[in-house]
Amino acid sequence: MAQTLLAIGAHYDDCVFGVPGVLVKAARKGWRVVILTLIGDYTNFAPARDRSEALKEGCTAICGDYGAEMRFLDFKGHRFGVTEETQLAVARAVAEVRPDAALVLWPHDRHGDHGPAARLSEVALRHAGPLLEDFGYQPPRRLYAYDNGPRHTIAFEPDTYVDVTQEWPTAAEWLGRFMKLAYGPRSAGAGPHPALDRKATQAAYRGKTCGVRYAEALRALDAYPQEIV
Repeated sequence: MAQTLLAIGAHYDDCVFGVPGVLVKAARKGWRVVILTLIGDYTNFAPARDRSEALKEGCTAICGDYGAEMRFLDFKGHRFGVTEETQLAVARAVAEVRPDAALVLWPHDRHGDHGPAARLSEVALRHAGPLLEDFGYQPPRRLYAYDNGPRHTIAFEPDTYVDVTQEWPTAAEWLGRFMKLAYGPRSAGAGPHPALDRKATQAAYRGKTCGVRYAEALRALDAYPQEIV
């Protein structure tokens, strides 16, 4: 059976900004790739307040073009926290996917949704079994936090780098399609959405750090043995 990679974010674009290269790489290697987005109600997100369902449907279709499934919970931005109810909701989604490896937001973040989403994700991934009394559930063998960019993430010190140079054109295209769907086409001469420039700068910087052209950086949430010889 194909292995499953689960990436969890608060918003529709968190995973496709944070780790698109890793997602593309996994899909190309035959992994089942699932993106779980906790916020599924965008009626208080100004660019899509009148088209919340259309935004979700469009994102799901775009993800399919890159070999990824996209799933949404029903949380609303800035209106959820870490409670028994939200823990159970995320745990149910995680238990249904049953990932072999998972990627979650880094909890120290300027965006008010990212911290709670990170904590809910880690609790669900580690403890869905007792939360749901699902004693067949096994936590993912590998669990990493990802960097969501210089305007959000605070004090993120990676210990794992993934070379995404080959995947970069596809990853950038994916993010660009998401930005166009959410914000509409840019006016003539305005250039691409600023998120693309931020991601390209970040990926190039991470690449310089580990000696490749483009990379994405992660932090392992457990200690894993590595083969070095």
